[in-house]
Amino acid sequence: MSASTVMEFAVQMTCDGCAKTVRSSLEGVDGIKSIQINLENEQVIVEGTLPSNHVKELIEATGKVAVLKGYGSNTETQQQDTAAAVAMMEAGNTNIKGVVRFVQTGEDTCVVEGTVDGLPVGKHGLFIHECGDISDGCRSCGDIFGRMGPLTRKVAGAMGDIKVHPDGRSEFHMINKNIKIQDVIGRSMIIHEEDTDACIQNKPENRLVCGIIARSAGLFQNSKKICSCDGVTLWDERNVPMAGDGRKSKM
Repeated sequence: MSASTVMEFAVQMTCDGCAKTVRSSLEGVDGIKSIQINLENEQVIVEGTLPSNHVKELIEATGKVAVLKGYGSNTETQQQDTAAAVAMMEAGNTNIKGVVRFVQTGEDTCVVEGTVDGLPVGKHGLFIHECGDISDGCRSCGDIFGRMGPLTRKVAGAMGDIKVHPDGRSEFHMINKNIKIQDVIGRSMIIHEEDTDACIQNKPENRLVCGIIARSAGLFQNSKKICSCDGVTLWDERNVPMAGDGRKSKM
């Protein structure tokens, strides 16, 4: 089963040739359903089932700079103020970095997609936890969200397994029928190590990386070109070192 999401990118394009090059990079790719390009607004809108970071990399393979501005659903009835959320997976392990995004595509359907780098090779579990407290890394995030007992295996916060490739990267796109975005804002997302029993038993030592789930811009809600706080342009902002470790942002 799959559900499409809609991704709005700002892409540096100056001519019809740029637009054609970007379109060619996306057309015919499995998992992409439709492409809309607005050259005047430097806007590319993609509908599909691929993780947003994968689509961004396809666009940037043309040599153009791309920034994800909005993420949402083509469902007209969605509530825009609770339609999208994001968790930056950076706490608990300095060697693991990534992003997990959420979009409500229907009353009972939430799409969870992401890209995470630096994970141990193998299969790991993706879980929402009760608390958005990362003051002690992933150890302070509380229990798994929606648990109905200490050894219960079916819980609302269990998103499913993700597979990590030999290069340490995991890209995933999954459907969840048990959560709504408005219920998980302010909680945390954690990737648990491969031991399923350890995940269910909630052992802190099996928590690989985590991040707080926060609201994010839905489709066409982010019109920013220059950041009001530092004067950095949209195109340059993606390359500003993130606070604390001097790392360049790639998400």
